[in-house]
Amino acid sequence: MNKLISIEEVSSLFKDGMTIMAGGFMGVGTPQDLVSALLEADIKDITLIANDTAFADSGVGPLIVNRRVKKVIASHIGTNPETGRQMIAGEMEVELVPQGTLAERVRAGGSGLGGVLTPTGVGTVVEEGKQKLTVDGREYLLEKPLRAEVALLKAYKADKAGNLVYHRSARNFNPFMALAADLVIVQVEKFVEIGEIDPDEVMTPGILVDKIYVQGGSANGTYTN
Repeated sequence: MNKLISIEEVSSLFKDGMTIMAGGFMGVGTPQDLVSALLEADIKDITLIANDTAFADSGVGPLIVNRRVKKVIASHIGTNPETGRQMIAGEMEVELVPQGTLAERVRAGGSGLGGVLTPTGVGTVVEEGKQKLTVDGREYLLEKPLRAEVALLKAYKADKAGNLVYHRSARNFNPFMALAADLVIVQVEKFVEIGEIDPDEVMTPGILVDKIYVQGGSANGTYTN
């Protein structure tokens, strides 16, 4: 199965109202070309799941600035002033989730779990509207799993089967977002033949990856390594 895709083909996969996950931490590990394709597709009313909203001009920030997002689920928004402005003005819904909890909710979504129990947030505004359970005398919040229709990921290298290798800290949220979406699209810097990646180096197995966009890939399907 040929998983390679052009940037023009990527744009055709999006639709209004989608729930989309995007890997990255402050823009590091975010597939910038795929975010640009999402912008160019003129899609609106997105529910965006990401660690943060990066900066106004990088990461997933342009999606906020261009008002494509109706709701964001993230661990922090302080580096992108436009996110806070839209939230305060009631123009966009923001659900702030402690970073570790966010990671585990995505992991739970990818693992088919009904949620995770965490003491983080008990006794704070985080617990509002959530179910609390007591286990061995300690209170926990039940945090529900997160899934998306599409995950946009960034990896350093992929082979033709879709096996992925990430570059140092750019790994961040990408591996478990690959588990938690119906369609997984990855942007890679380097594209190699099957067998050129040592199995011990594989961080995301190819079975999880649906589409691969190689930076520098042309519209006619010819790609550079």
